[in-house]
Amino acid sequence: MLERSRFESLALEHLDALHRMALQLTRRPEEAADLVQETYLRALRASGRFEERGGGIKSWLFTILHNTFYTRVKREKRAPIAVDEFYGAESAETTPGEAPAAWNLAVFDWEHVDDRLKSAIDELKDEHRVTLLLWGVEGLKYREIADITGVPIGTVMSRLHRARKILADQLTEFSDELGVRPGRTSDA
Repeated sequence: MLERSRFESLALEHLDALHRMALQLTRRPEEAADLVQETYLRALRASGRFEERGGGIKSWLFTILHNTFYTRVKREKRAPIAVDEFYGAESAETTPGEAPAAWNLAVFDWEHVDDRLKSAIDELKDEHRVTLLLWGVEGLKYREIADITGVPIGTVMSRLHRARKILADQLTEFSDELGVRPGRTSDA
């Protein structure tokens, strides 16, 4: 069992990574901040039960974040909504492929990444996008992603393959537009 100060220092090392994922899940900065805060609160309460199992504290925190988010989603789906909220929901939605204005991808240090790639990633289904970002941005292993998302490792591999295939297809269209072909140099 870790002592509390050691646990806190280990957990806080991953604050930025958890916030990035929370932004991807919630799509709203204020909700992401609330989700991260709740994740750390739950982790602190359970810190006495934390055991190193190979994935480390990072995987454990991502699991708490993931479970907390999807528990909220399920609870919100069951909650009744006010009539004016129901009718107002249509106008508040973004159009397909459009990221909410408050959502800033700069937290990923993607300032040099083309907006089309950002948009393509944003258009992926949630399960594909989350898997891709946990693997590509956070550098987690398949087993860790499987533990976090609560799916078999084969499903993680399938989702990652599918996400990469979708992005590759979209990037092929982009390269065709620019007249650039993979493996072809401009001198040829």
